[in-house]
Amino acid sequence: MAKPKRDNRKVEGDEVIRVPLPEGNQLFGVVEQALGAGWMDVRCEDGKIRRCRIPGRLKRRMWIKVGDLVIVQPWPVQTDKRGDIVYRYTKTQVDWLIRKGKISQEFLTGGLML
Repeated sequence: MAKPKRDNRKVEGDEVIRVPLPEGNQLFGVVEQALGAGWMDVRCEDGKIRRCRIPGRLKRRMWIKVGDLVIVQPWPVQTDKRGDIVYRYTKTQVDWLIRKGKISQEFLTGGLML
């Protein structure tokens, strides 16, 4: 029997969104530095730099480089210092987020925060 296809679309107003957005206490972030062993320094939209790890399920599926836009899930214990990388955006998805006003070009280049 065929596995049912997972539908990751959401409706915002009358527009269908296929790009995952941060939910709950998740944040947008830009990878600043790769530290090795699955750890990265990420500049988050709240202005803090968090040391984030890439969980094994993501590490095996995709490469994350310096300058990539990601979704960060802060840890419950060291909320301001540590977090997990939950998702990495592709170039097409980043362009869509900029066009729709979800993020700014200055945030990506390291200028002004949202």
